[in-house]
Amino acid sequence: MASPSAAASGDGASLPSASCWDGRRRRVSYFYEPTIGDYYYGQGHPMKPHRIRMAHNLVVHYALHRLMEISRPFPASAADIVRFHSEEYVDFLASVSPATAALVSAQGQLAYDSASASASARQLKRFNVGEDCPVFEGLFEFCQASAGGSIGAAVKINRGDADIAINWAGGLHHAKKCEASGFCYVNDIVLGILELLKYHRRVLYVDIDIHHGDGVEEAFFTTDRVMTVSFHKYGDFFPGTGHIKDVGFGQGKYYALNVPLNDGMDDDSFRALFRPVIQKVMEVYQPDAVVLQCGADSLAGDRLGCFNLSVKGHADCLRYLRSFNVPMMVLGGGGYTMRNVARCWCYEVVFCICFDSLESTGNKLFIDAQCNLLQTAVAIGVEPDNKLPYNEYYEYFGPDYNLHIQPKSMENKNSSKELENIRIMLMDYLSKIEHAPSVQFQSRVPETGVPEEAEGDMDHRRQAKLWSGEHYDSEFEEGQQPEPENIS
Repeated sequence: MASPSAAASGDGASLPSASCWDGRRRRVSYFYEPTIGDYYYGQGHPMKPHRIRMAHNLVVHYALHRLMEISRPFPASAADIVRFHSEEYVDFLASVSPATAALVSAQGQLAYDSASASASARQLKRFNVGEDCPVFEGLFEFCQASAGGSIGAAVKINRGDADIAINWAGGLHHAKKCEASGFCYVNDIVLGILELLKYHRRVLYVDIDIHHGDGVEEAFFTTDRVMTVSFHKYGDFFPGTGHIKDVGFGQGKYYALNVPLNDGMDDDSFRALFRPVIQKVMEVYQPDAVVLQCGADSLAGDRLGCFNLSVKGHADCLRYLRSFNVPMMVLGGGGYTMRNVARCWCYEVVFCICFDSLESTGNKLFIDAQCNLLQTAVAIGVEPDNKLPYNEYYEYFGPDYNLHIQPKSMENKNSSKELENIRIMLMDYLSKIEHAPSVQFQSRVPETGVPEEAEGDMDHRRQAKLWSGEHYDSEFEEGQQPEPENIS
């Protein structure tokens, strides 16, 4: 249940949980694939899986891993992935290689093999694989790791083995049933939600990535068993969808909510809109499980973003949803300034573990000579030290080497009047839906089994060498390097 201070302030209508006897601690299951940082989209591409390894490194050096169950995800099989994606598309992802893409790009010079090159070119175009969604070494294995983590997280929740399950390699919300989009190939979120629906009547999906969660919305556009709520930049911005009047269709009408925002969104404005909307959604829809996509490209200073959220402002969304004490899956997403993504996702792990506002106490965790933290302090709601512990990627976080970032000096183009109009319209939509829609009795889909794996040290298992470390471009400041036309 919520802390007295939270209840008094109206910060959440949390429900009692037998598994959380002290009202603060949650059983957290954290999925991490050690080889995820080896995958490389290509030189100059903004999407860098290496950011997940950096975030994990901070988690370990803050000793947060001692307060969670750590799991290495079992790779999703083709059979798992076709629960949402088409067989033809999955077969293509499993078989395409950089050599195929190179052949297509050189087809003008390969007259002797023009028929084969032409067929491959048609497939690449059909499945939208190319510049923004490139073919890289280990592409399908990367998709399997991402999807496997989200499916595994859902299984943990379904079995009652975790209150919160985290997969920072997930959250790839743009992928469609038959094509890649916005740096995303397999929609791990949809696969995870489908798994949750085996045991939960209603699932709420909340997206705080700066880009509209179009792939997830599209997948559940006609059902009331999943409500999607996306807070995103709208206008001349990828993917160009997510108008406030897009509310779902048929049985799913008014179960898709879109919150279109302008440049410069700051902590106070975001909080003032996010909390009343989510409070009403939770009150009316009463989900049995929540999936939160924590895309970090809504942070200030993101390489491709235009919002102005601090790490604390971003994490406040997770904190508020957590206060309702509903089983929750927490996923990654966008985020293209790697050092800030790592900061944000590490800090949000703290919020998954403990309930109280970390700002409510002046105590600080301290680092000893071995860079280990007093782990029990985290469990009782103490703010982590803003000075980062020394770690393998310490130089990335200069010149201040702090956990938190300062918002930029930029205009917030979201006026109070505009935000109030958005809030009023969303509340009107919510007034039109059925209160806690019921689900007809039906046979349950067979339970997904999790294969047992031989025990061993996760960080010392054989790792795939997909990236040699050469030509890994540094993070360019704004204006120094052109970006692909579409962004995720």
